[in-house]
Amino acid sequence: MTKYVFVTGGVVSGLGKGIVAASLGRLLKLRGLKVAAQKFDPYMNVDPGTMNPIQHGEVFVTEDGAETDLDLGHYERFIDENLTKYSNLTSGKVFFKVLERERRGEYLGQTVQIIPHVTDETKAFIRKNVELTKADVMITEIGGTIGDIESQHFLEAIRQFSQEVGRENCVFIHVCLVPYVSGSDEYKSKPTQHSVKELQAIGIHPDIIVTRSDGEVGEDIRKKIALFCNVKQDCVISDITLPCLYQSPLMLHANGLDKVVARELKLKGKLNLAPWRQLVKRIRSRKGSVDIALVGKYVKLHDSYLSVVEALYAAGYENGKNVNIVWVDSDDVTDENAPEIFKGVNGIIVPGGFGKRGIEGMISSCRYAREKGLPYFGICLGMQVMVMEFARNVARLSNATSGEFDENAKYKVIDIMPDQKGISEKGGTMRLGGYPCKIVKGTVMERAYGEEEITERHRHRYEFNNDFREILERNGLVLSGLSPDGRIVETVELKRNNFFLGAQFHPEFKSRPNRAHPLFKEFIKSAIQEKNNG
Repeated sequence: MTKYVFVTGGVVSGLGKGIVAASLGRLLKLRGLKVAAQKFDPYMNVDPGTMNPIQHGEVFVTEDGAETDLDLGHYERFIDENLTKYSNLTSGKVFFKVLERERRGEYLGQTVQIIPHVTDETKAFIRKNVELTKADVMITEIGGTIGDIESQHFLEAIRQFSQEVGRENCVFIHVCLVPYVSGSDEYKSKPTQHSVKELQAIGIHPDIIVTRSDGEVGEDIRKKIALFCNVKQDCVISDITLPCLYQSPLMLHANGLDKVVARELKLKGKLNLAPWRQLVKRIRSRKGSVDIALVGKYVKLHDSYLSVVEALYAAGYENGKNVNIVWVDSDDVTDENAPEIFKGVNGIIVPGGFGKRGIEGMISSCRYAREKGLPYFGICLGMQVMVMEFARNVARLSNATSGEFDENAKYKVIDIMPDQKGISEKGGTMRLGGYPCKIVKGTVMERAYGEEEITERHRHRYEFNNDFREILERNGLVLSGLSPDGRIVETVELKRNNFFLGAQFHPEFKSRPNRAHPLFKEFIKSAIQEKNNG
């Protein structure tokens, strides 16, 4: 029978519940168990697809094309399992589904209410994910903080769910801030006590309390929390701030998290930490560094590019180097100041985005990399920028642009996909999820992947405009990755640069800390060569 772990958070948001859930998932997988994970988000958006990255962070895309919360990226990177559209549920999505069913008359005239209709829909979502994944353990994180009005229906749903599957088959983990008060030089347990009291008032009694703090809270505080919150002493687990995220599973294991979860749920399997210890050892053994400029329009919130950053770091792990990211706001870059902005960097990456703001700065960044021979990696919008820059400055198609920015432009080298024309809704209407790509021989793509055909995840509405294929290829642009029917251009390259590549897809979503994505690995390798040759 599937076992269930529910992770909630208290006192403040942003404590790292997702890292706790992901770390536990990895530890249970290292015991030989099949693990799946999902996130319940309280906000009323149907999904985060139309939300501003500066407000919410990146949108993570699953293999089956769901636009989801960035915590799912942590789950995939730690647990190394592809998640699905049943891995992320928002308040907006569950209410939307309930209202759709009501409009179709499926409730047979009943008064539609939070209980049982919204809670039943939520519980069905959990069961569907279990059915799809065949998981031994399902880990569900409830977003937000205990006491938030938006998440109450989720908490009620998991309370009911625990009764339906049997309390012995569920574990509730509550992650709480234990703040340090410098005036008295001590950690304080009172916020945790109040948060647990709030959770108990809902009808949920936490089995395990994870204390989140910058330093070790001490045995006395853990005993006090156990006593006042009515949990076993060894079920109060310390979670301290670490220099590297990927040390978290080892730290939480050392503090007993997976041991008590396995005990409470009667899970079997022998833990093998060797692969993860090897990863952490490789991270610690890096020597030297490379500087990579990340040019984007959402750099005020670094979480907007979370998967890109983690993919760069993972490529650094495999190449034995620290990757230092130089954050560059694309609004600030011009042809004139590019030499000063990029002085000393060993490579430039331009990730995805939407809208016209900052595009000219991205084009200037791409031009600087091309003319100076710097490694350049363009992802989604960054690939489109590369095509626009090449069209303008090499193929002499003046003011070449994208139909996204100017529908009436003469040289729309990037344009909307034919099957997207006429679509007025923005949410969930792009090319999303995994699509195949055939690799052209003798290219950087072939060098990186070593395969003839790959599958990568997409999230975009605009494509390379085939009307300009002939002129751009004639001027030296290499179309190195195509859809199997040859109709859609997936990647472009320049031959005279060691690594100058644009990919329409998002390779960062498939990178893992213990298995860097081939393109990121090759990009960082080229940046290291650039530094050594400099």
